[in-house]
Amino acid sequence: MPNQKNIKNLEQLTDKLSKAKSIYFTDYLGLNVSDVTALRKKFFEKNVEYLVVKNTLLKIASQKNDINLSNDLFVGSTAIALSYDEPVAAAKVIKGFLKEHDLPTVKGLVFEGAYHEANQFEKIANLPSKEESLAILAIMLNSPMQNLVNVLNSSMVKVVNVLEAVKNNKNIEN
Repeated sequence: MPNQKNIKNLEQLTDKLSKAKSIYFTDYLGLNVSDVTALRKKFFEKNVEYLVVKNTLLKIASQKNDINLSNDLFVGSTAIALSYDEPVAAAKVIKGFLKEHDLPTVKGLVFEGAYHEANQFEKIANLPSKEESLAILAIMLNSPMQNLVNVLNSSMVKVVNVLEAVKNNKNIEN
């Protein structure tokens, strides 16, 4: 019979999984305390929650949320990074952290409701964030307008140069 603590933890985990836009399953075993603290701090700055979870509770919570996961995820130590706002935020934090450390290892991920194997992590980590996408869109929208202004300005400059040349020719002839 499950104890009350596990029942409460399962309810909380089920709720968190239902609200998350992305879930990154990692193997953290081997990170020292200072590295885990640094990683948690980076996650916190990006509004990502990082939890060490029991595999059994994770499996039950994912089933309650109709999230079909690979059984490989439930082997070994597991910590999950839950992103509630920006789906790629956790991936970018993990990718940045992996530049200086060997861990955590991504075991798999749920991105916008779909499960992906660990080999898809790099592709998702390279996706632009919402802010980056908006900046790219603004640049793309601004580019045609800027080109139009440049064309109109260059035509006017050419007309002014021609008129200036005609004026100079008339001054020379007189």
